[in-house]
Amino acid sequence: MKGNRRRDAAVQSRIPGHADGDRDPTRLIEAGLAHHLAGRLARAEALYTDALELDPANVNALYLHGTVIFQTGRRDAGIEELGAAIALKPDNPFAHYNLGNALLEYGRTDEAIARYAEALRLKPDFPRALNNLGNAFHARGKYAEAIDKYTEALRLDPDYPDAVNNLGAALKEQGKLAEAIDKYAEALRLKPDYPQALNNLGNALQEQGRHAEAIARYAEALRLKPDFPEALNNLGNALKEQGKLTEAIDKYAEALRLKPDYPEALNNLGNAFKEQGRLAEAVAGYAEALRLKPDYPEAWYNRGNALQDQDKLDEAIACYRKALGLKPDYPDACFNLGAALTVSGRLDEAYRAFDAAIGLTPRRGLFYRLLVDTGRVAPGGPHARRMEALLSGRDALPEEDRMQLHFALGAVYADRGQRDESFRHLLAGNRLKRSRVAYDEAQTLAMFDRIRAVFTARLLDAGPRAGASPGLPVFVVGMPRSGTTLVEQILASHPEVYGAGELMDLPRLAGALESADDGAAFSEALAVLPQEKLQTLAAAYLGRLRAYAPSAARIVDKLPDNFLRIGLIRMALPQARIIHVRRDPVDTCMSCFSKLFTSQLHFMYDLAELGRYYRAYEQLMEHWRRVLPPGVMIEVRYEDVVDDLEGQARRLIAHCGLDFDDRCLAFHRVPRVVRTASAAQVRRPLYHSSVGRWRAFGDLARPLYDALKA
Repeated sequence: MKGNRRRDAAVQSRIPGHADGDRDPTRLIEAGLAHHLAGRLARAEALYTDALELDPANVNALYLHGTVIFQTGRRDAGIEELGAAIALKPDNPFAHYNLGNALLEYGRTDEAIARYAEALRLKPDFPRALNNLGNAFHARGKYAEAIDKYTEALRLDPDYPDAVNNLGAALKEQGKLAEAIDKYAEALRLKPDYPQALNNLGNALQEQGRHAEAIARYAEALRLKPDFPEALNNLGNALKEQGKLTEAIDKYAEALRLKPDYPEALNNLGNAFKEQGRLAEAVAGYAEALRLKPDYPEAWYNRGNALQDQDKLDEAIACYRKALGLKPDYPDACFNLGAALTVSGRLDEAYRAFDAAIGLTPRRGLFYRLLVDTGRVAPGGPHARRMEALLSGRDALPEEDRMQLHFALGAVYADRGQRDESFRHLLAGNRLKRSRVAYDEAQTLAMFDRIRAVFTARLLDAGPRAGASPGLPVFVVGMPRSGTTLVEQILASHPEVYGAGELMDLPRLAGALESADDGAAFSEALAVLPQEKLQTLAAAYLGRLRAYAPSAARIVDKLPDNFLRIGLIRMALPQARIIHVRRDPVDTCMSCFSKLFTSQLHFMYDLAELGRYYRAYEQLMEHWRRVLPPGVMIEVRYEDVVDDLEGQARRLIAHCGLDFDDRCLAFHRVPRVVRTASAAQVRRPLYHSSVGRWRAFGDLARPLYDALKA
C-alpha cells in the first residue's frame, strides 16, 4: 500500500491548500476532504497520501484514501485499503460504511449488506448507511426490505432527498407507480436540481403510458446533467414508444458515445433498428450488448426475435433457450419460443413452451390462446377447465385477458363440435374486441366506392404509367382466412420463389400519397400523380422487396387487403402478377369471426358489419375483373385447391412465369416462417374439414347471413 501513496515532492507543492511547511496530518486530511467533497479527486488523493506518509496508522486518512482511489477506478486497491482501515480501528462506522459502498458498486452485495449492518450497529443514527443498505436490498430484488430501510432513514432525516428518491424507485419496482411518482415529486421539492429524480420520474410516467410527460422530465434531467447516458437511453425509449424511431436511435447513439460499454443502450438500439426493419443492424446491436454482458436475458430474447424475423428459426430458438437458462421465470421468452416452434412445425415442443409460459403467468389470456392454436387442448381438459375458472372467478381479470380467453375457448369447443359453447365464447370475445376499436363503417364503405370511381377502365387502359417493371412481385390478395396463406405456401415451395409474408410496404407508400390538408385519399392522389413520382414510388417498393431475397426470381407479397390497391399495383408495377384467392363467403366470414387479429381489421368483430364489408369487397373484386386487362390477375378458389392440389398448383406457378416443380405439392414440408393465424394449418397436408364448416353454426350466425344477402 505504501508504494501506492508515494508522490514526487514537486507535485506536492502545487496542491492548493497544501503549504510546503504544513506537516500536520489532521489539517492535510481536512484539506483533502474539502477537495473530495467538491469532486476534485486527484487533489484529495494527494493530500490523503501526504497525511499517510506522515502517519501511516491514521485510520481517517486510510479509509478516505481507500475511498477516493476506489472512486477513481482502482477498485481492488480501494477495497484493500478500506479493509486495512477497519483492521486498525474496527469500531469506525464510517470505514464500514465506505467499504460497504465500494463492495456494493463492485456487485458484492452480500458483503456490502454486512458492512452497512456493522456501521449501523456502531452508529444506529446513520441515515446514509440506512439508505445505502436499502440500495443493497434493492439490488438483490428485496424491495420490501429496501422500503423499510429508506423509511427508517427518513425517520432520522425527513429532508433526505436521496432516500426519498430511492423509496420511489423501490415502490415502482413493486408496481406502485402512483406512490412512486409522489415520492419523486417530493424528492424534487427537496432538491429541485436533481437529475436522477427527474430521470426516475420520467421512467414511472413512461410505464403509465404518459410518454410526452416522460420526455419532458428526461429533457429537464439532461439540461441539468448533459452527460447523463441513462437519461439519454430512457429518452430514446420514450421516443421509440411514440414511433419516433430516428430520434430514438440518435439518443441511444449519444448515450453510447458517453458510455460505450452500456449494454442496455445497445439492446434498445437493436430494438429500434428491428422496428425499422434493419434486422442485420439489430442483430449486431444485440451481439455487442451480449459481448459486454453475456448474462443479459433480455438481449438474448430480443436477438431471438430479430433472428426469427430473418427466418433463422433454429438460431432464434437457441436464443430463447439461452434467455430461459439465465432467467427461468421469463414468460415472454417461453411464449416466443413456443411461437418459433409452432412456425417450424414442432407443435409438441410448442405446446410445452406455451404451457411453461402459462405456469409462470397463469392469468395471461394470450398464452392460452396460442396454446390452443397447437391443437393440443381439449374441452374438459385441465387447461380448458382453468380458462373457464378464470373467466368465472371472483377476481376481476383485465379486459384484454378475458377477451383472449373467450377466443381460445371458442376454438376449443369448435374443434370438438360443441357449437353452442363455442359460439357463446366467440360472441363474448368479439363484443369485447368491438368495444375497444373505433370502426367507422360509413367511411370504410365510402372508401370502396371512391376506389371504384377513380380506377376506371379508361384510366387503366391508358397503359402503365411507371414504365416497364420487372416481374418480381407476386401479390396474393383476398379476404383474411380465405386461403391466402395456403397459396403463398404453395408458391414459396418453388425454389425460385420467396414468400415474404404480409408486407406493409405498399400500404405505407399508398398512405404517403394521401393529403391531410384536403382529405384526398390515395386513389384520388394516384390518379393525378406525375410520372416521375410514380416511378420513384415503384422503385422504393421494388428496392425494399429485393432486399428480402436478393436472388429470388419471384417474391410473394401476401397482404390480403392489397385487393384495395390493385389499381396502384397496375399503374406502378405493371409486370406484377396478382392472384385473388376466394373461399365460400360464410366460411370466410365465420373463420374471421373466430380469430382475434393483431392488425387493424376492425370490421371483423360484429357479424352484420363483417357481412356488409364482405359485400363491399365482392363488389370491388367484380370491378377489378371488368377493368383489368386479361392475364393480369387470376382467381383461385380455396375449395378447388383442396380438391385438386396439383392442377391448381400448376396454374399458380404458370401464372408466375415459372416451370413447375414437384416440391410445390409438398408445401407442408417447406421449412419457412409463417406469421399468420394459419401457421399451424399450412404445416399439415390438405384436409377437407374446413370446407362448409359454417353449417355447424346454423341460425346462430343469422346476422351474418342477412348482411351477406342484403
